[in-house]
Amino acid sequence: MSLVYEYKLDGTTTQYSAIEEAIRTTQFVRNTCLRLWMDTRGTTRNNLQCFCAELANAYDFAKALNSQARQAAANRAWAAISRFYDNCRKHKPGKKGYPQFQHDCRSVEYKQTGWKLESDGRHISFTDGCNIGRLRLVGTRSIETFPIKQIKRVRLIRRADGYYCQFLVQADRRVQHVSTGKETGIDLGLKEFLTDSEGNTVANPRHVRKAERRLKRLHRRLSRTQKRSSGRKKARKQLAKGYLKVVRQREDFARKTANALVTSHDLIAYEKLRIANLVKNRKLAKSISDASWGRFLLWLQYYGAIHEIPVIGVEPAYTTQECSACGARVKKSLSIRTHICRSCGLVLDRDHNAAINILEKSRTVGQTGTAPSADGDNASGQPSSTSSRRKQKTGKVAE
Repeated sequence: MSLVYEYKLDGTTTQYSAIEEAIRTTQFVRNTCLRLWMDTRGTTRNNLQCFCAELANAYDFAKALNSQARQAAANRAWAAISRFYDNCRKHKPGKKGYPQFQHDCRSVEYKQTGWKLESDGRHISFTDGCNIGRLRLVGTRSIETFPIKQIKRVRLIRRADGYYCQFLVQADRRVQHVSTGKETGIDLGLKEFLTDSEGNTVANPRHVRKAERRLKRLHRRLSRTQKRSSGRKKARKQLAKGYLKVVRQREDFARKTANALVTSHDLIAYEKLRIANLVKNRKLAKSISDASWGRFLLWLQYYGAIHEIPVIGVEPAYTTQECSACGARVKKSLSIRTHICRSCGLVLDRDHNAAINILEKSRTVGQTGTAPSADGDNASGQPSSTSSRRKQKTGKVAE
């Protein structure tokens, strides 16, 4: 398992300009390696690595960048190439993601050379030819507690509100989970962000909707400025900060909600939604993207792994239509928010009914989802042959 520690950088205007030069060089190396692959049939990853040395001999600005940073840029090109090959082999429908030249690179990545972290953990110096120099790290993390050998990557990132430094640390994170004896299923939605099998709900924050008025005003301000003017640069920066705030709000909400859910339960079942297909609905695409379900599920699986509790994904088929008491299917459109079963007379909120079905399905279908193991990978859950709750209510197992 890897941990990412991030700090904001405090430096001078000259140092920020040097970081920008390093980022531009990274973009140049990546794009040049991609051009080599396009022009030369049979180019391999090793060929791209060797090509970095040729670029250093041909261009002084490429030579100034650390050799391992150049190799990391070449790896970015190969990542795009290999993803394209994988999509072709798997016969992915639609576009296969043919590699494109990058025009908006925002980061440069060093491996284990070209930088030096001071013992206080509050300053870092870059020793290659880009003349970035010594920078102060602003943050509360304690990166100095890790041995230098465990720091596998150092990445400099440009964002709308400044420059940041990320440390990728090879370390195991474990949390002693306090058992609560509770199991829950969750149904993700747009009216409420989630509803669990006990009927508890978490409100949908709708970060983009709340910021929409301000973002539209910033867009109008940008459109009125003259191209290539200083006012346009300022307006673009303000707009970028507006979107950056929304991104951070989403991330913070997803992380805290997932952490609270994992710490209070011993098993969590969720729907394995195909979000890429759901956002094709033009009427709901904006709301689905604003809810950021995918990011929440990633954090849910992560916290499940470090707490070592099962987080199980089940197929969403009929979880909304089936009655959680008797198993009868009650067809309903999206506008119908209440589940009313004509067979047993159960009246329940639509999402609450679905959450119960999700939890029961994780028990009865043999746990076709996944349960995180101690090292963060997924391991198969133990199958359960019957549904205890529905068997008690109806006297038979749901088919």
